[in-house]
Amino acid sequence: MIRPGSTIGILGGGQLGRMMAMAAAQLGYRCHIYAPDRESVAAEVSAEFTCAAWTDTAALARFADACDVVTFEFENVPVAPLAEIGAALENKLAPHPRALEIAQDRLREKNFAQEFGGRPAPFCAVDAADGLHAAIERVGAPGILKTCSDGYDGKGQWRIADARDADAIRLPQQQTVYEGLVRFSAEFSVILVRGQDGETRFWDSSENSHEDGILARSSLPASDAIAAQVDEARALASRIAAALGYVGVLTCEFFATEDGPVFNEMAPRVHNSGHWSIEGAATSQFENHIRAICGLPLGSTATTVPALSMTNLIGDDALDAHALLQDEAAHVHLYGKREAREGRKMGHVTWIPLA
Repeated sequence: MIRPGSTIGILGGGQLGRMMAMAAAQLGYRCHIYAPDRESVAAEVSAEFTCAAWTDTAALARFADACDVVTFEFENVPVAPLAEIGAALENKLAPHPRALEIAQDRLREKNFAQEFGGRPAPFCAVDAADGLHAAIERVGAPGILKTCSDGYDGKGQWRIADARDADAIRLPQQQTVYEGLVRFSAEFSVILVRGQDGETRFWDSSENSHEDGILARSSLPASDAIAAQVDEARALASRIAAALGYVGVLTCEFFATEDGPVFNEMAPRVHNSGHWSIEGAATSQFENHIRAICGLPLGSTATTVPALSMTNLIGDDALDAHALLQDEAAHVHLYGKREAREGRKMGHVTWIPLA
């Protein structure tokens, strides 16, 4: 068990790290942020900040030595430098870096989910232009071509209506995967927390909607179509977490279809679709992640309100966010980012109807 006053290291300096650091402070911990970007909204609410490149293994080792436990706030933390400083991170890093290795490669992720009984969308690896045509012939169209790594919030993706679209795509210099489109009635997340002793708890699954590849809204309660498939989806997420020896919060995203839940992707971290848990659950995803990695008892994940909705504030949406406070049902969270760029998550608001 990590004692109060100890230091939690967080790899990554964005809003997820910021909200984790705020939850950690409530439990009496100090946080130390490691990020390559000097503008870090997580560092603004933390005790210490190391600004250095992911490849700076000397700086990474000093950071690890200064922390009692280390975690990460996004899945694109490079694994190789972490392996190089293995001695400094021994018994400190949670979740296990194997979760990063899998989540960073879409092809590896799909194969991993299948290994434990998951059903992803039909897919095929693509290595060259001829390979894309062969993938379309095998999987069918329409579909989506995605880079295997570094893609998030709709980046690194190309929609393909038919085989003719393949000729217009200039393939990136990295491996890609082609996925057939899934006919679904709803999208949803399964978010779990797993403790050091293997105890696993789930939050209610929100119904999610995306715009331009970015999560726009999450709401509870979810539709009947989702409710009918949550148990099966949870079972898969639980098997994945157990296989990884996972400690902390893990998110798996699914499509609800006529044939059951279709696995989309996993995120080995707290997740945008779980932000509602700050006001809407007995214990938020952020606090329970801190509890898990520090060896503390897990908190209840029960939803404490009959209904809610969470909306992301993206780009210029955040400029007048304080006006939302006129609605007494609105709980506004701004992340402290200085520049409101198109597609950039600037904050979120959770609406909980008053009794």
